[in-house]
Amino acid sequence: MSRASKAVAILAMLVATTDVGRAQSPNEVLGTWRMVSATIEREGDDVPAYGARPNGMLVFTPDMHFVEVLTDADVPKFASNVRGEGTPKENAAAMAGGIGFFGTYTVDANGVFSGNRVEGSTFPNWVGGVRTSRDLNLRVVGNRMFERFQRPDATRVSIVFERLR
Repeated sequence: MSRASKAVAILAMLVATTDVGRAQSPNEVLGTWRMVSATIEREGDDVPAYGARPNGMLVFTPDMHFVEVLTDADVPKFASNVRGEGTPKENAAAMAGGIGFFGTYTVDANGVFSGNRVEGSTFPNWVGGVRTSRDLNLRVVGNRMFERFQRPDATRVSIVFERLR
């Protein structure tokens, strides 16, 4: 074996044993997604989940973390320009008009979302919660992702996201 052939063989072996050489596992949810629509189905009626102009993003990172922020773009601004000084009515509208949370997620061997664990949330009851794909269904079709889940009060939430390029 020539010296050049040995060098190529050694380089190939090193690449094969490093992160660079490892094939990436499939992950169909990986990336940044913008909310297109969101509805709540309660007793047969569909109503907007985040108002007429839902605004939100969902990001899945390669290191298996996620962050999701969903808001109603029409929630009125606070009279005070200080976040902690809203009136009870302003605070209630802000709380009802949006949610933000983050944590970790998993995908199965085919790269399909299989669950998440919430580490922090603007709704404290979700912190520490674990949801599997039975509790939270994410289905990717092309550049669209369809999220469906059922709340404890039996209302069903459907959100459509579009992948950002």
